[in-house]
Amino acid sequence: MRLVPERLVKLLSRVPRGSRLVKRLRHPEAVQTLRATAAATIAYVIALHLSREPVPLTAPLTALLVVQVTLYATVKMSLSRINSVVVGVFIAIGFSALVGLSWWSLGLIILVSLTIGPLVRANEFVPEVAISAMLVLGVTQVASSAWDRVLETLIGALTGLAFNLFFAPPLWVDTAGDALEDLARRMRRLLLELSDQLDAETPWPLAAERLHEARRLDQDIADVDASLRQAEDSLRLNPRVREGRLHRVVLRTGLDTLEICTVVLRVIARTLTDLAKQREEEWLLEPEASMAMRDLLGHVADAIVSFAVLVSTGTSSESETAEDRLVSHLAAANAQREHVARLLLDTVQEDPRQWQLQGALLTEIDRILAELDAEHRTQRLMEELDRNAQQLHERFPVLADVLRWARKHNLRVRRKGA
Repeated sequence: MRLVPERLVKLLSRVPRGSRLVKRLRHPEAVQTLRATAAATIAYVIALHLSREPVPLTAPLTALLVVQVTLYATVKMSLSRINSVVVGVFIAIGFSALVGLSWWSLGLIILVSLTIGPLVRANEFVPEVAISAMLVLGVTQVASSAWDRVLETLIGALTGLAFNLFFAPPLWVDTAGDALEDLARRMRRLLLELSDQLDAETPWPLAAERLHEARRLDQDIADVDASLRQAEDSLRLNPRVREGRLHRVVLRTGLDTLEICTVVLRVIARTLTDLAKQREEEWLLEPEASMAMRDLLGHVADAIVSFAVLVSTGTSSESETAEDRLVSHLAAANAQREHVARLLLDTVQEDPRQWQLQGALLTEIDRILAELDAEHRTQRLMEELDRNAQQLHERFPVLADVLRWARKHNLRVRRKGA
């Protein structure tokens, strides 16, 4: 995926690979900074030739605001920005025909602008409606200044939009995939730490600390969700992506699965903490069952990482390898699960203490294995694709019909070519 323009890539390739400068310039934030700076500068140069204002700063300001990290966000921001400025200008023109600028008219125009802004769907640019109205009302030649401001806004928005079309913004799928894998590895690490509690006597404070670590995974889920939303936006309206909706659904359902596993992992930590409270100076389970449970948690931990790699992988060969690993880990986990179930049954028959907690522990592991199962995942993907298609048809029926016709046409072309 191309994160920066080709000329910049060639320039960076001449610098030693280990250079700190190269690493910083290839960082997504650095790329976005360079893109926004270039677009704002170009918009200012164009406005100098087209606008009658001596210093047309509205154009670069608009370009700076609308050049977002994704093409979808750029289009959305451009429309909102233009909408807010045009509405503010018309409000100012209407007020200039009735009253002049005074303290009470200024307060009234702000009130009217902030009231109308949400009604015209200015979104986060609602204050821009009031700002545009105040700036236009405060000049002597209202009409001239009003249309100059509209012109500069159009220049900035169109420049930012054109910049994103010619120099396509990054696809943030890899970033979201890395975030998913990092989350899975943190879950694996925690599962292995929980399994370490099973081969010796575990003090209750240590088990409680593991429970707190499991609860902290909620913040990791929120961070991955933010990264995933950015990746989903980067796939929308992107001409380089053929199956954008499929990519979005794969990533989103993958995160949903890991989120469910995180909740179950927190419950497992809670169960082990309760066992540690009730079995002071004892192993959490009987020695043989405890060692078998430790191996089972290790297989589950490996399966979670393999699942995350499968969701985030970008090529078919890597996907096949990740799927084979996941199937292998799940098979080992299910076999070990049956072994643990038999050992726990024998243990409960001999010593029924804490049988509820022991049974709950096995049930929680079953839930994780069910979520990672290939058939379950396929069913969720199909349900989510159907739901997204239904939402698209309800919101944009004409667009949905056009897309359906395009898919059928491509299918006929492929069949003829075959």
